[in-house]
Amino acid sequence: MIFSKINKSGWNRKEYFDHYYSEVPCTYSMTTKLDITAIIKKNYRLYPTMLYYLGTIVNRHPEFRTGFNKDGELGIYSELIPSYTVFHKDTETFSELWTQYSENYEEFCAAYEDDMEKYGENKGLVGKPNVPDNIFTVSAVPWTVFDGFNLNLQRGYNYLIPVFTMGRYYHEDGKFLLPLAIQVHHAVCDGFHVARFINEQQSLIND
Repeated sequence: MIFSKINKSGWNRKEYFDHYYSEVPCTYSMTTKLDITAIIKKNYRLYPTMLYYLGTIVNRHPEFRTGFNKDGELGIYSELIPSYTVFHKDTETFSELWTQYSENYEEFCAAYEDDMEKYGENKGLVGKPNVPDNIFTVSAVPWTVFDGFNLNLQRGYNYLIPVFTMGRYYHEDGKFLLPLAIQVHHAVCDGFHVARFINEQQSLIND
């Protein structure tokens, strides 16, 4: 993983970054319904498949990989990997795991299954230790369908990496639909970028 620092003086997004980060701090979320019929028909496991698909599009565009490193420097990660929640029925709590992203679907799913076997039963907020810096966060609320979802982060104006939340999928008009909420920072990501993400995500699922 490489972290490339941004030279703001020559950055074509400097004006927008300064405005939405410092002058008018602004984060926003958008909720969509993805058609996951192709995933269901192929009998793919939904959670690891969506983690792979989300990681694929996140790593395709720099606006979703832009953030601050531990030294507070602004830059772009060469790759982000998914950090995701695992629910424990016995305690009604969750833990966060992470799995190294691979461009190969089968390799990623195998790594996911390995992580679940090794760390899936670990209790506590951090289920898998040694969390790397280059993660993006995915959570699931598979008990209900939602039309909108928003995170209220006290220090969210300093967090630039996108956050994804999935709801319960449902069947409607011959399709299986999955609610997906995408939370981003306007300093690095505009509505155009989120819309492109959604469109490319849907195309990836269909293909």
